[in-house]
Amino acid sequence: MTPMLQAPEVARPVRRTAVPAWLLVALACAGQFLVVLDVSVVNVALPSMRADLGLGPSGLQWVVNAYAIAFAGFMLLGGRAGDLYGRKRMFLVGLALFTLASLGGGLAGQDWQLLLARAVQGLGAAVLAPSTLTIVTAAVPEGAARARAIATWTAVGAGGGAAGGLVGGVLVDTLSWRWVLLINVPVGAVVLAGAARLLPESRAGDGRRLDLPGAALVTAGLATLAYGISQTEAAGWTAPAALVPLAVGLALIGLFVAVEARTASPLMPLGLFRLRAVSSANAAMFLCGSAMFCMWFFMTLYAQNVLGYTPLQAGLALMPSSLAIVLSSKLAPRVMRAVGARSAAALGTAVAAGGFAWQSTMGADGTYVTGIMLPGIVMMLGAGLSATPLASLATSGAAPGEAGLVSGLVNTSRTMGGSLGLAVLSTLAAARTGDRGTPQALTEGYALAFRTGAWLLAAGTLLMLAWLPRRPAAGRASAGRASTSAK
Repeated sequence: MTPMLQAPEVARPVRRTAVPAWLLVALACAGQFLVVLDVSVVNVALPSMRADLGLGPSGLQWVVNAYAIAFAGFMLLGGRAGDLYGRKRMFLVGLALFTLASLGGGLAGQDWQLLLARAVQGLGAAVLAPSTLTIVTAAVPEGAARARAIATWTAVGAGGGAAGGLVGGVLVDTLSWRWVLLINVPVGAVVLAGAARLLPESRAGDGRRLDLPGAALVTAGLATLAYGISQTEAAGWTAPAALVPLAVGLALIGLFVAVEARTASPLMPLGLFRLRAVSSANAAMFLCGSAMFCMWFFMTLYAQNVLGYTPLQAGLALMPSSLAIVLSSKLAPRVMRAVGARSAAALGTAVAAGGFAWQSTMGADGTYVTGIMLPGIVMMLGAGLSATPLASLATSGAAPGEAGLVSGLVNTSRTMGGSLGLAVLSTLAAARTGDRGTPQALTEGYALAFRTGAWLLAAGTLLMLAWLPRRPAAGRASAGRASTSAK
């Protein structure tokens, strides 16, 4: 066991507050909503961005991935910063940075300016997001009430991802693509004011330092890997243009692991992964995120590029699946009580895999009901059902002083899987489509992406059944003890 996990952790409240728990949860969820919304809101705006700024296919992918990779790469740093310097402080810093970057992206006049703004947005989101889950878990005592609070956090986050299509469609059709970013400015300002006034401050006062080299290595490794994967579309998997960045990316990730094993204050204590609940749930999140993260990206492109929907029509088309993920996220605690967290997560992932397989039968002349609505509902019912038990398991086994770090790890695993999954599935889809720009060729590419996603989710289901513990590791966190396994 590492010294970090053995060290006594004392959560010091800096300011007492009589703010009701539900209001603290609401503020945290508002921050999470903005973070997840911006993962998906740009999807329906991609064709408009391409026309206005001259972005190519790889540029469109990087509008999404510049945000996702910065988000995933700096998430652990954001979680640790919250533990050391205060969860409220990092919530405010992250939200302010996110809001300012949204303004810069909305005013971008060239493609590089937009991509830079998206990366800075991702950095702000990485600082903000871990604090949202930590605030939720700190506001509500462990047990059924906390499971419901985490389900609300999950539902709001899922709703942010799902609502991105509708919000983006309305803004692009009525104003312009720029407003999918500019809308964050007034909303962010309101949440910032409320959080500054109402959120209490807490931190784990142990005097450790931030691991900046670790953060730089993991972010550079992820970005280089994603770039290498994107290069395979044009050059192939055996070309130096793809192999070199892939090798460099893997080397950087390996160096990151080596640094974390030797540093006194690691960004990601490797000893955390001796906890079965932490390691298994995060592995499952990574695998599931690699498929589920891409659903909105390909669905909106299919609706607009193949079926001829406007951005607003594409957003409206995804509303039933948006409602499905919110509903299943709220139902997840009941399913967990009935069958257990492990079975609930596996069941949800299996349902999502069935939805992906159904979606992979899409056709160039598909109808709305069978080509978008019904498979979308099945996919998102499964996604919402699996997310809450995985988050509960992943946060159940660590000591109190690791709360921000483990919360960051939850978001990192999901987003890291999603960013690399998007790079892989986009490359597969583009390779299948080739130089053909016909609706039939595009559909073949999108269908391959969904078919691959179905296999990934099937593998995730098997992994959960074999590795996840039967129940959250209740009591170990509150006692400040870290066991090496979950019973």
